[in-house]
Amino acid sequence: MRILGTMLLALIMGTSPARADGDPAGAFDYYVLALSWSPNWCALEGDARQSPQCDPRQDRGWVLHGLWPQYDRGWPAFCRTTQRNPPRGVTEGMTDIMGTAGLAWYQWKKHGRCTGLPAEDYFTLSRTAYDSINRPEVFRRLDKPVRLPAAIVEEAFLKANPQLDKDMLTITCRDGYIQEARVCLSKNLDPVACGRDVIKDCSLGNARFEPVR
Repeated sequence: MRILGTMLLALIMGTSPARADGDPAGAFDYYVLALSWSPNWCALEGDARQSPQCDPRQDRGWVLHGLWPQYDRGWPAFCRTTQRNPPRGVTEGMTDIMGTAGLAWYQWKKHGRCTGLPAEDYFTLSRTAYDSINRPEVFRRLDKPVRLPAAIVEEAFLKANPQLDKDMLTITCRDGYIQEARVCLSKNLDPVACGRDVIKDCSLGNARFEPVR
């Protein structure tokens, strides 16, 4: 029984994605660009936090959640690095696409350090990655909440970005809402196939989608 238990544990560990905290910076295989639909995030938690991202005057649609270094299996986080933390002006300079300076700071702390890049270069790269993907305008035309298959969101991104294939993009859901569109990119920001722990799409057929406020 002990041998069987060991074999099962090894099997589980070998097939589950793993986060590796404290890894050395700069050792990773590709990036995941995470684009969050701001109205849904606000409905789920941002409104309760009174986040400035959710102020209707901000007119937020698809915002940059982060640019995440990724292994072929698993991902690094909170890496050791000799790079300095970004000054406040750098994180505040990302609010136009990230919503808040606090998110920009957290993304640097958890993911940016793992790139091995200086903070300024990481945020410049993040902005370049964000600008490289067309965010479908059709979702900004909604004037009321709707329910739709997650596959429709994926199709809209693929239509707006003919350089992408289905295996380079995944749509995630959270608590019945469309959460994010995640695009896999090389270190040079060319689209690449996502790893097995990234590519699984949300399968909801009636996911909630809030309009821009």
